[in-house]
Amino acid sequence: MKYRQTDSPPVAAAKASFSTSTAYRIEQDRRLPSQKKAPRGRRRPDPLARVFETEIVPMLKAAPGVRPVTIFEELLRRHPELGAGIRRTLERRIRAWRAIHGEEQEVIFRQTHEPGQRGLSDFTDMGELGVTIAGVPLDHRLYHFRLAYSGFEHAHVVLGGESFIALAEGLQNALWSLGGAPREHRTDSLSAAFCNLDRDAKDDLTRRYEDLCAHYGMRPSRNNRGIAHENGAIESSHGHLKRAVGDALLLRGTADFDDLAAYRGFIDEIVSRRNARNAKRIDSERTALQDLPDRRTSDYEEVIVHVTSSGGFTLRKVFYTVPSRLIGHRLRVRLYDDHLDVFVGGTHLLTLPRGRPHPNGKHDQVVDYRHVIHSLRRKPMALLNLVYRDQLFPREAYRRAFDVLRKRLPDKKACRIMVDLLALAHERGCEAELADQLTADLNDGRLPDLNRLRTHFAPDPAQMPNVVVRLAPLATYECLIGTAEIGGAA
Repeated sequence: MKYRQTDSPPVAAAKASFSTSTAYRIEQDRRLPSQKKAPRGRRRPDPLARVFETEIVPMLKAAPGVRPVTIFEELLRRHPELGAGIRRTLERRIRAWRAIHGEEQEVIFRQTHEPGQRGLSDFTDMGELGVTIAGVPLDHRLYHFRLAYSGFEHAHVVLGGESFIALAEGLQNALWSLGGAPREHRTDSLSAAFCNLDRDAKDDLTRRYEDLCAHYGMRPSRNNRGIAHENGAIESSHGHLKRAVGDALLLRGTADFDDLAAYRGFIDEIVSRRNARNAKRIDSERTALQDLPDRRTSDYEEVIVHVTSSGGFTLRKVFYTVPSRLIGHRLRVRLYDDHLDVFVGGTHLLTLPRGRPHPNGKHDQVVDYRHVIHSLRRKPMALLNLVYRDQLFPREAYRRAFDVLRKRLPDKKACRIMVDLLALAHERGCEAELADQLTADLNDGRLPDLNRLRTHFAPDPAQMPNVVVRLAPLATYECLIGTAEIGGAA
């Protein structure tokens, strides 16, 4: 069917399938309905008409960053009659004014990432998830590494702050797990590591970080202080990882773990599942990575300490006990994020868990009762007012037992029994089992019976092996080396 402008209105209406009256109306006025509609005017007076240009605009010009809610509160203070109902109107009016007269904003320039080019590191606080270890809240962060191109991730539980030690350990774990190193490594300004350091300490920290990157052939770089989006390839990933951990904790049903190793395994499993989704891109980027060096570099800080007559040393506001035979010695301590390795010369002596000072700056103690129990048995009353008495008890049952003993017995006898209990746990190697016995006695309202406990944990003679040593006759050795050689040697 062909339409022609020469058709009469009735013919055109029939061809278009609408009424003749509609055709005559369109013939008389060819504007669209939307063009005929008059704009709707205001239905009520503008509440901001007399104050916007005279009061609000001057405030916006004088303080461009001021929040609309601040202006709203100021307006209500000046003009209480306006009422709280103008808030949304005010916010819309300010937003429209700023779109026309506001300041220029910073533009985010999206980047194209090349395979094997950039890896990024950052730390994120995990305190909001409420993770506990054996019922004790775990104050920790996650060190987070990510490749910008493929999205490979690695996370490491950090017990302290954003220190160089935590960065070095986490970064090297990530690189050796990945099997290669990118050409550039970017971090933020490590503000927690640089904060409150003097100029020499800052230079030393910068030099150590540059040496770490040079060991793996990476070019170190940092984003500008306070400009988080320059590290956006990992900053945005923080939120995704934390939400994944939070969801996994909800599905698990509890945020409590038996020990730190179990929690670290939990984090590793989550990160592994996230990497599995990007397996193809990760495998393609691995071919573009640099080869790793033959060995790792140091991820610790080395400190020389002196063991005092108190049977330990103080390091970073924490007192650590060591075997008393080391009193007077100078020890070399390798300081890691979660433990200390103690050396005499080049000989490794022992490993200690790392302690942290209290948030208020008060010193803390890391005490092993095995280091001092022999001296404490000679002076049991020293336990009563011992500075690190609470840290001396290896388990809560021992602390609870001492409190009950002090309530029911004289201090001298209570200290003697408690020291003997600690000595029993050390000598018989029954710390956990003895704690269970103490808990049972206390729950039943009984004091610990030292004689009964010694009998209970004494070696069973029936289980002692009967060792019979049979000496070989000397003639056997003569057969082995030969008679001729024996005569020649004689």
